Amino acid sequence: MNNPRIWRLGLTGGIGSGKSTVAGMLAARGAVVMDADAISRSVTAPGGLAIAPIGRAFGAAMIGPDGAMDRQAMRERIFRDASAKRQLEAIIHPLVSRITTEQVQAALQNGSRCLVFDVPLLVESGERWRRQLNQVLVVDCDTDTQRQRVMARSGLPAEEVDRIIAQQARREQRLACADVVIFNQSLTLIELEAQITQVAADFGL
Repeated sequence: MNNPRIWRLGLTGGIGSGKSTVAGMLAARGAVVMDADAISRSVTAPGGLAIAPIGRAFGAAMIGPDGAMDRQAMRERIFRDASAKRQLEAIIHPLVSRITTEQVQAALQNGSRCLVFDVPLLVESGERWRRQLNQVLVVDCDTDTQRQRVMARSGLPAEEVDRIIAQQARREQRLACADVVIFNQSLTLIELEAQITQVAADFGL
């Protein structure tokens, strides 16, 4: 059972929703953020814990010249073969869980009282994540806004962004799992900060 003095907040949202910005604002208020996406990138970076298993499972073509997983090649592989996604997740997810647990223990030892689990695939994971959390905060916006934001920051074409969005949970699914929703459609950073201020007290911040 979770310690009632420790607040465990799940944070999720579709790509381009502004979830990472919200995570940063919560961290600035004293929350400790466990970023599943950042951990996933670290284990697929050069020398990462997932590189050798990925090479064995998918072949050297999935490893770039720099020694990192070739993310574009893997996206294309997953698009062609749905089983590849499950195979990749079977490699990465246990590593992310292990590192997250280590980060949580370190945060608790340092006296942290609000732990934020920034998990892009929180909804897709079903009850595995939900039962560990006090509440789920969803950062929401419409699909057109997601597409425009991701294209602007990454340079990916619209069809590639749409493929990524299609592989994530539907907006309706995320909202159905939410205890708290921040609708980040056209907010300025100041307006977003004001919304975070309104809800932060509920998370002990």
